[in-house]
Amino acid sequence: MPISALQHLKFCPRQCALIQLEGLWSENRLTAEGRILHEKAHAIQPESRPGIRLARALRLHSFQMGLSGQADVVEFIRLPAGSTNGIKLEDEPHRWHPRPVEYKRGRPKKDNCDLVQLCAQAICLEEMLNVRIDSGAVFYGKTRRKQEVIFDGSLRRQTEELAADLHQLIESRTTPPARYEKKCGNCSLLDLCLPKVTGVKKNIGRYLAKAKMPDTEYEL
Repeated sequence: MPISALQHLKFCPRQCALIQLEGLWSENRLTAEGRILHEKAHAIQPESRPGIRLARALRLHSFQMGLSGQADVVEFIRLPAGSTNGIKLEDEPHRWHPRPVEYKRGRPKKDNCDLVQLCAQAICLEEMLNVRIDSGAVFYGKTRRKQEVIFDGSLRRQTEELAADLHQLIESRTTPPARYEKKCGNCSLLDLCLPKVTGVKKNIGRYLAKAKMPDTEYEL
């Protein structure tokens, strides 16, 4: 399953199911701005700075969580000479410590859906590179700042539990019922989900009864 599905599931299980089970997608201004920001982050060629290397659009996977995806940026930070931590890079005498950075269009959110997505990337890197990663960052386009994220035990547990919930949702082959909330206004799938029409308090029987035309006898 895609790593990005964790954020969809955290935001709204129905949205996640509409995308992953029913193959629905629609773009609005918010998703378009986010897509453009990701494309810009991926388009820049790999680069090096003093003591740091940046890898962009790096493919990730975790067999443990059954997830795969793509990191916007992975920073490889050079460790002091003689360090036995981190990983070796080709043709480099030093060892390097990887650190994922995710790009988001807006501002830091009240929930931790962005943090869970970033933590999943870190767990993928740990599994792929056999290294421990303690922190990463989310860069927000509105504030133009990085939010540092610590991958503590609580965030790791939430990420692993959400990954398990994602697989359970997919295996159930069932799309959760619609439930209108304030956040629905920002969802690009609003016109496909129709939470005000098909919400849990709606009754299709009453709708059909109201819509039924009275019988009319025509005299020929």
